[in-house]
Amino acid sequence: MFVPLRSALMVFAALTASSVAPAKVAPAPEPLIEDGSTKLAAVAASALLGTENSPTLLTAPADELAPLPAIESLQSIDPSASLADLVTKYRGSVPGSRELECLAGAIFFESKSESLQGQLAVGHVIANRANSGGRFPSSYCGVVFQHSQFSFVRGRSLPSIPRAGQQWKNAVAIARIVDEKIKPTPVGKALFFHARRVSPGWRLTRIATLGNHVFYR
Repeated sequence: MFVPLRSALMVFAALTASSVAPAKVAPAPEPLIEDGSTKLAAVAASALLGTENSPTLLTAPADELAPLPAIESLQSIDPSASLADLVTKYRGSVPGSRELECLAGAIFFESKSESLQGQLAVGHVIANRANSGGRFPSSYCGVVFQHSQFSFVRGRSLPSIPRAGQQWKNAVAIARIVDEKIKPTPVGKALFFHARRVSPGWRLTRIATLGNHVFYR
């Protein structure tokens, strides 16, 4: 049977078209960091904490320095609350910042065996130095790592701390209480202290004796 050339071409095109697969569209790549994710901030924070110019604090993982929820407004804190109640409220293993890590570390190593009031006094001495207007470094870490000031410091690092222990958790709570000025200092504007078992012969103004420490200005 004779088929016109035009019809033959149309038939051929219809037959061959069914064997051509449709074009495949590659899915869009997933974003490296999800919208609203905190991964980028965590990576940046880890990079900053690991710089060569910053002192090594502890061997704890970076997430143990993650920010803590803010302490409630001072106006909502019962002024009659005891120090023990406040320590129970703010006790924890995570200081929340490098500065609080330094402050809690000093409280732990210098006074972990003291009463809570004695620990508060030591914490306030660190804070008094940081706020001394140039006489000492202006940060907790600067005060703690100042040369030849604290015997527990080894170079530019703190010894390892058992973070699951109650004494460390108490030190963290005291550090937060000192930093937020929730409880006043029991030793006034003291800038120095030493153990009662030694007599360094300092020509300073003696302010108080609390527990096993003597405080001076």
